[in-house]
Order: sequence, then structure tokens, then C-alpha cells
Amino acid sequence: MKNVLIAASVLMFSFSAYAAQDPEAVFARACGICHNGQLPTAPKRGDKAAWEPRLAKGTDALVQSVTNGLNAMPPRGLCMDCTAEDYQGVIKLMTE
Repeated sequence: MKNVLIAASVLMFSFSAYAAQDPEAVFARACGICHNGQLPTAPKRGDKAAWEPRLAKGTDALVQSVTNGLNAMPPRGLCMDCTAEDYQGVIKLMTE
């Protein structure tokens, strides 16, 4: 019985660790602080011209920039519980 509980706990943790968060919610709590125009160097959500050169680098490079931090953006972009999948979702949201 103990092994079943341990296996179930590990399985539940692994599913929750990879579950994507709602991009709109992540943006509202973490990304919008800078990407709504408060920080002039952060490209605004929906500003296709500002995002174009960044998108040219590819999504993987953008996820790396968020994860490691870039210029004024701190590592993990103020979303300490985000996964790479979460960052991809928010990047897609901001660049549309």
C-alpha cells in the first residue's frame, strides 16, 4: 500500500509540474507588469513591429531569454513557477 501511495504521489507531481498554466493569467500576474507599457524597453503585448525581430530568433531563444533573464528582464521573468511550456504560451499571447 505504501508503494502505491508513493507512486501515486510521484505521478500527480509529474502531471502538475508539466501542466501548462493559462497564458492570460500568467501575463496578468507576472508579464504585464512590464509588457503593458510601464517599461519602455519591454515590447508591449500585441506590438507586432517590436516583437518581429525577437520572433526571428525563434521561440526556443525567447524561452531561453525569459528563463535566464535579458537586459532589464530578471531571470524567469517574475514567474517562478512557470515551465518552458508556460513561457511559450505567454510569448504566443504577447506576440499576436
